[in-house]
Amino acid sequence: MRQKIMDSIKNGLKRGMSGYLWLLKILVPISLGTALLVYSGWLYSLDFLIQPAMGLLHLPASAALPLIIGLFTGIYGAIGAMAALPLTLDQMTLIAIFLLISHNIIQESIVQGQSGFNPVAAACFRLIMSILVTVIAAFFMDVAPPGMPGATAAQNTAAVSLGSMLSGWTWDMAGLGLQIFLIIMPLMVVMELMKTFHLIQHLVKAISPILSLMGLGRSTGVLWLTAAIFGLTYGAAVIVEETRENTFDRDDLNRLHLSIGINHAMIEDPALFLPLGIFPFWLWVPRLVAAIMAIYLLHIVNFIRKFHAQRTGHKKFCNH
Repeated sequence: MRQKIMDSIKNGLKRGMSGYLWLLKILVPISLGTALLVYSGWLYSLDFLIQPAMGLLHLPASAALPLIIGLFTGIYGAIGAMAALPLTLDQMTLIAIFLLISHNIIQESIVQGQSGFNPVAAACFRLIMSILVTVIAAFFMDVAPPGMPGATAAQNTAAVSLGSMLSGWTWDMAGLGLQIFLIIMPLMVVMELMKTFHLIQHLVKAISPILSLMGLGRSTGVLWLTAAIFGLTYGAAVIVEETRENTFDRDDLNRLHLSIGINHAMIEDPALFLPLGIFPFWLWVPRLVAAIMAIYLLHIVNFIRKFHAQRTGHKKFCNH
């Protein structure tokens, strides 16, 4: 028993370090590139790409700034921008709904690509779903479209040297890397112990009703749970390592990625918006419902395709 535990810990640490180093290879260059974009000011010049959609999202033009920051960097910067803009509570709620689905989209789409899903499809799907869910939420919240579009908030950032910016980024990156390390390593050890003592089957069985409700297969239960709790960034190493070591059914893997693309990091990310006064219902429920509906829609589409293929094949057979 003791030897099994020691072997499991060693294997878990080895797998955790492998996944951690893989994650840093993606996280560091993308984070640095984004920081340089922000420093140069080019990031803010991209708001023209989003402003035409502001009316559709029932948001003022100034909301383009936190949306862009959230799309390319993450929720932390977006919340900082939201707090500095003259936005109503309803407008902040709609921004939060959008960004909970489509934040940090480049980095997280690459993570999904490394674990078996097309990264371009992942990014496009999340963007489309974030727009749809935000529009539907605006309808139920009875938020009127803004009247005359206001000017985007000017960026009067204090003059900071490139060296100071890089120094700050290095410390932030080191802190983030340490947080990820402290999450990944014990998680991988726990998963190895669970595998050794066959506990994963019991865990998956316990959450199988939730998986069935969400239209997911039992085989991807652990991956869904990892993404739901830790998110795509923190849980990336675990997800990638599991997909490398195990053979998953392609349909199950596609459904998993569609689901976690919409609904991941269910604890930390929504909680970050609570200090802004946003009602918790809008932070947790809309994207959970959207994830469930997306999977059932995929089931319907696949059924129609198979039914059409069978009818076409039968007709050809009869003609022959």
